[in-house]
Amino acid sequence: MKREVILRPEAKREIAEAYGWYEEKRDGLGNEFLLVVDAAIERIRREPESHPVVHRDVRRALTQRFPYGVFYVADPRRITVIAVFHGSRDPAVVEERH
Repeated sequence: MKREVILRPEAKREIAEAYGWYEEKRDGLGNEFLLVVDAAIERIRREPESHPVVHRDVRRALTQRFPYGVFYVADPRRITVIAVFHGSRDPAVVEERH
């Protein structure tokens, strides 16, 4: 059974902001970023326990090619993405949201 994936509004906003930033750098790069994030979320959906715990029960999956982490919490029925942000940002944001 596939778990439902829920993106919190903050995570959606972070994805949109990163998309815009990459699109400004090069036409189409934002779309490539979205594909990479989607692939990371699909890996999380398939094997949520395979990614390391970074705070309490929050796990982080790294994206390919772009230096971003997808932070999430998984339970038997759903996966909740709480943040998607650049590796240079302070991970304390995750603690505040969880």
